[in-house]
Amino acid sequence: MSESPTVEANRHEIPEKRRQAHVDWLLGVTQVPTATGREHRVIAWIDRWLTGRDGIEKRVDAHGNIELSLKDAPTTDHPVYFTAHLDHPAFVVEQIVDPNELILSFRGGVMSDYFPDAEIRLHNSENGFTTATIVEEHDPDGKAWSETETRPFKMYRAKSGQPHAASVGDIGTWALPDAEIVDDEFGGIIHTNACDDLAAVAAALCAFDEIRMAQENGSDRNDVRVLFTLAEEIGFIGAIGASRDGFMPKGSRIIALENSRAFPDSPIHGGPIVRVGDRISVFSPELTGAVAKVAERIAGGPAQPTASQKQSDMPKWKWQRKLMAGGACEASVYCAYGYTSTCVCLPLGNYHNMAGLTEAQAGTHEGAPR
Repeated sequence: MSESPTVEANRHEIPEKRRQAHVDWLLGVTQVPTATGREHRVIAWIDRWLTGRDGIEKRVDAHGNIELSLKDAPTTDHPVYFTAHLDHPAFVVEQIVDPNELILSFRGGVMSDYFPDAEIRLHNSENGFTTATIVEEHDPDGKAWSETETRPFKMYRAKSGQPHAASVGDIGTWALPDAEIVDDEFGGIIHTNACDDLAAVAAALCAFDEIRMAQENGSDRNDVRVLFTLAEEIGFIGAIGASRDGFMPKGSRIIALENSRAFPDSPIHGGPIVRVGDRISVFSPELTGAVAKVAERIAGGPAQPTASQKQSDMPKWKWQRKLMAGGACEASVYCAYGYTSTCVCLPLGNYHNMAGLTEAQAGTHEGAPR
């Protein structure tokens, strides 16, 4: 028998040893290089995580999306899914010019201001990389880039001070510091490479593992599953494919786990966010309301004080209920295909690795933003 999770009142208690393991998973997976169409390293990380967890079944659809389910749980037509996507904005090597120069595409949404003279890492082996510098935007036909079927991504020319040893298809990422959790007055904040959406991958696996152990130790067996999708950053390709093909039963209740750009009214340290919608749509109100009720029960109070409450009356465990219009979310895809879906997200600083984004968008940033 595995170590049994305990539940007190409305809170699921996690022993410190397992909680530390969850933090290790978070720090580990968010540093794995990934890009749209090149999610293989994250998939390999998930496969290593699955090793020894014999009670979990893995299923892969025609688009490469991954479903995890519990072998001994009932199979129903209305499972609950936690979902996350496996890609993050990054470079992919498209052409080797010579041992010190190469052409890369950039797959994902980042302002052009962040590219000139930026240092990047070329991940040319399982654990190794070489560094290079972006020297210019690459326009092979001499025309400024606009998205077409033949040129879906912006292209950049990069040079390295030593042989890059890269191959076509290798991933390039911004040169970022090692991940760390920085202590602050609120209990800590994580600085890492790819919160969007690999932090949600870690969260989904942590929750799923706790459910697995609880069911193995006598808790009610429910049909809870995980869905990992591909190619979200260039238009929800994986989520659209899974929805169109009916990879999930039509009665599914889908909770997308995301990381969304923080704003003054949805701050970091304000707590996890029950996301009622994004810049595209409003999500399924019945599921959003059910998730909000769980958050309120865990916290012991609402997200905002009622007219008769003071801020000092609010619970210490914070949560938020917000329309996060800074980006789009796969929950909009699932809703568009007739699924019941909502989102839980964390407010994210340095959205898509863009520090000083507010100033860059306002044109007030001094020097090249990084």
